[in-house]
Amino acid sequence: MKLKRQNLPQLPAHIARPAYAPDQVKTGIAHIGVGGFHRAHQAAYTDALMNTGEGLEWGICGIGTRADELSMRDALASQDYLYTLVELDDRPDTEVRVIGSIREMLLVGEDGSESVVARLADPAIRIVSLTITEGGYCMDDGTGEFNAALPHIQHDVENPRAPISVFGLLCAALAKRRGQGVPAFTVMSCDNLPHNGDVTRKATLAFANLVDSELANWIAQNVSFPNAMVDRITPMTSAAHRKDLRQKHEIDDAWPVVCEPFVQWVLEDKFNAGRPAWEQVGVQFTDDVSPYEEMKIKLLNGSHLALTYLGFLRGYRFVHETMADPLFVKYIRQYMDEDVTPQLAPVTGIDLTQYKRTLIERFSNCAIADQLERVCSDGSSKFPKFTVPTINRLIADNAELDRAALVVAAWALYLRGVDENGDRYRIPDPRAEFCQSLVEEDDGLADRLLGREEIFGNHIGRSPAFREAFDRNLLRLTTLGVSGTLDLLLTR
Repeated sequence: MKLKRQNLPQLPAHIARPAYAPDQVKTGIAHIGVGGFHRAHQAAYTDALMNTGEGLEWGICGIGTRADELSMRDALASQDYLYTLVELDDRPDTEVRVIGSIREMLLVGEDGSESVVARLADPAIRIVSLTITEGGYCMDDGTGEFNAALPHIQHDVENPRAPISVFGLLCAALAKRRGQGVPAFTVMSCDNLPHNGDVTRKATLAFANLVDSELANWIAQNVSFPNAMVDRITPMTSAAHRKDLRQKHEIDDAWPVVCEPFVQWVLEDKFNAGRPAWEQVGVQFTDDVSPYEEMKIKLLNGSHLALTYLGFLRGYRFVHETMADPLFVKYIRQYMDEDVTPQLAPVTGIDLTQYKRTLIERFSNCAIADQLERVCSDGSSKFPKFTVPTINRLIADNAELDRAALVVAAWALYLRGVDENGDRYRIPDPRAEFCQSLVEEDDGLADRLLGREEIFGNHIGRSPAFREAFDRNLLRLTTLGVSGTLDLLLTR
């Protein structure tokens, strides 16, 4: 059965579907970066609220800024922007559900900047949300400042009425609303980024000051940027997932999304133009997201990086394969318990021991088949957010450094593009060529890599203790291999 609005009544009985009529939904949210995570998380929460009979004024208009989003837009448009969310787990009671909260999608390259800005400036749009990846915020991780020298930012500074970047679009739309006397929208980041709302505010104001300081002042006074902690493992949808959906559930969906059953969203209740009642469907609103995001980013995202490059070097290609190796499980448990947990403040409503146990179970989920390549991607942007803060604290506390140094040493070898079996692979990172140039030669490797402040900040490269731990573990990996190194490290 082709997934379309007219075919919804004929879907198999076990498929959950919208309890509302899609044509009753009005658009109140514009979302930039419609990828798998957005569709498995924010859009799913919004759909769940609509299924209660509320929130029908909060439908989503997707916004795309990249050329490679055209095929997804066309696929979704061909099925009335409906898509199937498939939960994957080792348990049998997972959900297959059709989501209807996305109602339209515009692409800068296809529909033009003017059309996108006009949609964002529409008074009906009261929230603009973002999933643009860690690197999409144009922040220099070495200085902590907005990188105005990036080509797409320079383009928008020179052509503020024809923007192509996220922040150019936001500021053009806010300028239009200001000029027309239309209230500002809230800008809500849904990316895995420490203090993501604060970072979004800083980037938006930095860009605005490049084009119009008065606009920047207006944004500072009128736009809210709530912080959030988001969580759901969402692997890349494969041809096999589409085939399974057809064979097992009789749905022909050109762009389904697969995810784990676990989902979490902790959100600062700071919206200047109203918001959906997401708390009715499980979103936790709070005045301070910081303890939750630090817990999640250091434990989940940091542990993901701790196992992913080692796993890839060992020859594994899926997270659950890596977690089937007892050495990796023991290593990750020690990293969580001994390196990260002592750094965390108490988190209201969270039992850290149980949270860590749940993470091990989630990483070990065979059914989700989460690709290591996905977790490995964009490492040069992930390290500053997910791992460097942990290392900096370990250095400051004169704590054990070997486990954390092993993560960086594994990345250095991973960047050479060949695993222990001699198999070659691509490096999915916008800065791949630059990063690979840092590790081409053995001589001076530590100085070149650890000295890059835009990746490792200004403490790690200056720490003799960390440098020694890095060199020690790099030597172990090259002589003993991954398993030998873990075995030595864990039996000391």
